[in-house]
Amino acid sequence: MPKKNKKGKGFKPKAGLDSLPGSDDDRETADNWSTASVLSDEGVSSIPSEDGPDESSAQENFEDKLKDCIDGLTEKSAQSRKNALEGVMKALSKKYLLDFLMDRKMTLSDYLLRCLKKGKGEEQVLAAKCLSLLCVQMGLEAEDLFTEIQPHLLTAMNDNSVALKARSQCAIGLAVCNFVSCSDIDVVMKVLEALEGIFKSSYRKGDKSIPSHPPETTHLHATALGGWSLLLSIAPSFLVTKLLEKHLEHLPDLLHSADVELRIEAGETIALLYELAREEDEDYEGKDIDSLCETLKKLATDSNKHRAKKDRRQQRSSFRDVLRAVEEGDVPELTIKFGTESVIIDSWTRKKQYDAFCAVLGSGVYQHLQDNFVVREVFGLGAPIPVGAKPAQKITKWERTHYNAAAFKALTKARSKHRDKRSVMMNGD
Repeated sequence: MPKKNKKGKGFKPKAGLDSLPGSDDDRETADNWSTASVLSDEGVSSIPSEDGPDESSAQENFEDKLKDCIDGLTEKSAQSRKNALEGVMKALSKKYLLDFLMDRKMTLSDYLLRCLKKGKGEEQVLAAKCLSLLCVQMGLEAEDLFTEIQPHLLTAMNDNSVALKARSQCAIGLAVCNFVSCSDIDVVMKVLEALEGIFKSSYRKGDKSIPSHPPETTHLHATALGGWSLLLSIAPSFLVTKLLEKHLEHLPDLLHSADVELRIEAGETIALLYELAREEDEDYEGKDIDSLCETLKKLATDSNKHRAKKDRRQQRSSFRDVLRAVEEGDVPELTIKFGTESVIIDSWTRKKQYDAFCAVLGSGVYQHLQDNFVVREVFGLGAPIPVGAKPAQKITKWERTHYNAAAFKALTKARSKHRDKRSVMMNGD
């Protein structure tokens, strides 16, 4: 997140929101999917557990500062609007604010869309991120807003005159907003096609050469691919089959990209495709699995000195997991602990979904896992546990794994119910 210009004039968020933890690219990653344990004293203590005077006044103070930030979005000064956007972004990532937003969602979305359409560069980045956070806060309660938001994110993402960083954020926002706030298969397919149009520019050219793009362009392609795989994770089976046939033979092209982010995103998307394909046919191998595995093995053992040591380590770790997924159908496991609860990331589908929420919420993801009904529904966590409540009796790892798997399957069926009905109609035409 860009540092504020302390000398800038105009609107500045009051003390409080200014000190909230940022949420830009501070996702915590592990070299291997093992265990991630996070318990934020600040995050837990900031939740009002009782309607006592201290908690109530702190919440009112927080909301007053957020109102000031929302009002600041209409300032004439671009720097003032950016300061206000940063305040809104920090607030929405730090706390679950559904009740507060229900009465202000139209006003806030209107102000954010103005910043997206009329702003430049960093202002558009912040506006797109705030729109993503608004949808994550509200879920299907924001479905009417998404109908209005979606065309603007789509236009900005495809506009070559818009800064590449802003286009990348619009790609993330488009996918995440669609994931949590849309149930129309026609819209899903339209967004998938738009995201495809971005990342397929990194596929091999007609002469079989690998395209060379600047880092910001490959970042755009990587974020578009990440958004595409997020939506693929909840697509009905007929659509998965169609996209599998269309893209699986081309995605390995991206494994040869000079950009480590794009290589890893491509590898994880391939693992996701194999996972989804094997849900229908457990023996699925694809057209040229031997060649694919050979490429994955090279990336999993890459020791080229011209690449940064951190990039090599991250790549080797990721591609060891991808290789096992393609060769053996194996899925690494990551346990995310927050408060007295935990969620197990035990599939590539769940990993892509968790990564997407991390990209939007940053360090606030743990607080939202605790409080946000939308996020908790995605991971089958049920209603939030009141602060101070005694933790439930510990269950075995086997019981927890199978419970989470059953809950995830039930959730996927529920979220895809409307789409499957539409798919029957489409296939019957």
